[in-house]
Amino acid sequence: MVLIGSYRLASASVLVCPIIAFTAKMANLCVRAARQSYLYLASPSLSRSSPRWLCTAAQRQNGQGPEHEAEKQEQSAAEKASAEEKSQLEGQLKEVTEKYKRALADTENLRVRSQKMVEDAKLYGVQGLCKDLLEVADILEKATESVPKEEVTARNPHLKSLYDGLVMTEAQVQKVFTKHGLVKINPDGQKFDPYEHEALFHAPIDGKVPGTVAVVTKVGYKLHGRTLRPALVGVAKAS
Repeated sequence: MVLIGSYRLASASVLVCPIIAFTAKMANLCVRAARQSYLYLASPSLSRSSPRWLCTAAQRQNGQGPEHEAEKQEQSAAEKASAEEKSQLEGQLKEVTEKYKRALADTENLRVRSQKMVEDAKLYGVQGLCKDLLEVADILEKATESVPKEEVTARNPHLKSLYDGLVMTEAQVQKVFTKHGLVKINPDGQKFDPYEHEALFHAPIDGKVPGTVAVVTKVGYKLHGRTLRPALVGVAKAS
């Protein structure tokens, strides 16, 4: 029994010793690995680089990595270029609009002036002819005024016929003048108007208000409201 117990104890010792040795070896390896890990973690290079790694990881996690920054910069540059192009196009559009408005206004003004010129040509195109005919009307008027009214009787049939013919001719001339817008101006007793009257003299005249026409030497004419020939008058003034 003693031998059997000794054999078992020896056998157990043989089995336990390698296990203890292996365990000690593994413990040494663990201690060495822990020591190396501590030295590695305590190194300055790791302490400087670890925040950067953490920041990079956080940026990647938040979608703000270098690629995202580059894409964001490209997008910002494209938006800036688009805004500049839009501003430039808006300026060109504004300039073209202003030019169009000015051209439209100039065209409208030209049309109005052209229409006015055409209308004036229609109204006053006979102005030169009317001026020449005024001399004829003046001669007819003087001729009728120079005939003594007491001589125009049946005893002088030839003079009466001539006088009647002059009167009718003068009336027809005035009728034609009126038809074409030519109106006689006889301002006797009216207030002097420098736009329609031409004063030959100023004199104190009894019974006439100062500043009014006292004497009409030659009647005037207006063509469609425009003075064609001013009346030649004498103006009364205060004594």
